[in-house]
Amino acid sequence: MNISEASARAALPAKTIRYYEEIGLITPGRGPNGYRRFSEADVHRLAFLGRARALGFGIEECRALLALYSDQDRASADVKRIAEEHLEAIEAKIALLAGMRDTLRELTRACAGDARPDCPILRDLGAD
Repeated sequence: MNISEASARAALPAKTIRYYEEIGLITPGRGPNGYRRFSEADVHRLAFLGRARALGFGIEECRALLALYSDQDRASADVKRIAEEHLEAIEAKIALLAGMRDTLRELTRACAGDARPDCPILRDLGAD
């Protein structure tokens, strides 16, 4: 199938598919005319990548997950390690965002939001 069909089936933009090919995550075949020809396995790999990226896995994590997915002798512990490391990073980001939210919530509550020039938000941002 061509890139348009693969794009529709994998629910990924053609530009993303070309990028994944450029960085070596997929290697579609080529027809006699030089156009990309995607197999069912290629579409499956693209869908796999789409789901992994939707969960926030980075390109190198996706590369490792694809290699493990293709390796029938893999240890599930290797897959779990990648997922756990990614989960830890997500939890750290959530904690950071929660702290930012709490600080901003307090600052906006402290600001009168009226015509006076005094503003605790600006005072906090300008603090040394």
